[in-house]
Amino acid sequence: MLGGCALQQDIVILEERLIALENQNIALQRQVQEELNTLGSESQSKEKNLRSQYASLNVNLESYQQELRLLTGRIEEMDYAVKRKVGEVEDAARRLDEIGLTVARLEQRLDRLEQYLNMDAAAGAKPGAGTPAAKTESTNSASEKQLYDNAKQAYDNGQLDRARQGFQQLIQSYPDSSNADNAQFWIGESYYREKWYEKAILEYQTVIEKYPKGNKVPAAMLKQGLAFLQLGDKSNARLILKELEKKYPQSNEAKIATRKLTEF
Repeated sequence: MLGGCALQQDIVILEERLIALENQNIALQRQVQEELNTLGSESQSKEKNLRSQYASLNVNLESYQQELRLLTGRIEEMDYAVKRKVGEVEDAARRLDEIGLTVARLEQRLDRLEQYLNMDAAAGAKPGAGTPAAKTESTNSASEKQLYDNAKQAYDNGQLDRARQGFQQLIQSYPDSSNADNAQFWIGESYYREKWYEKAILEYQTVIEKYPKGNKVPAAMLKQGLAFLQLGDKSNARLILKELEKKYPQSNEAKIATRKLTEF
């Protein structure tokens, strides 16, 4: 009996310990669950904060991307504008260079012509065909109208040297004659008919400069432009014909110049 009581007492003690362990286990589980719940709440809070920060970063990123696109567009516009201006400046500089070269070539050509004409006048001067002092009695007695008519008749008959001499005598003898500008123009025409275009250009230029109010200025400008065309100098021809259009827009010569300008 004593042995049975001892065994039962041990069982009771063991059961009490087991209950205590179970209670501790339950308490531990509760503690773990509470800690897990606490961790879960903190994790959700952190996750929420992270999501909020991420959304804010996305908004900022989109804003920066929009600003970048705007800046890129402005840079492209500025680059295009700069390139266009540079192109315009380069075109203007190229045109100025072309005009400068054209002017230089024209000046050289005029210099050569003037030198040639001076040499020609010195080498080919003939008595009676030069200054008023060398005129013959028949020339002295000839009237202004006779000189002009005779020279024009010689021109019409193809006697160009004789025509030039007559026109020159008229200009020298009657510098204030109403036919002086016509005579100078026909001198230019005589060289044009001989296809001596360089010399014709100089004679036409004399009409333009010496008789600016004469009725032959438009015709002289037109024939000067055509002479340059015959020489293959389209740049100078275009400049003169355009100037003719501008200065004498209602003249027949200007209408001819307009047609010619469409051909080259």
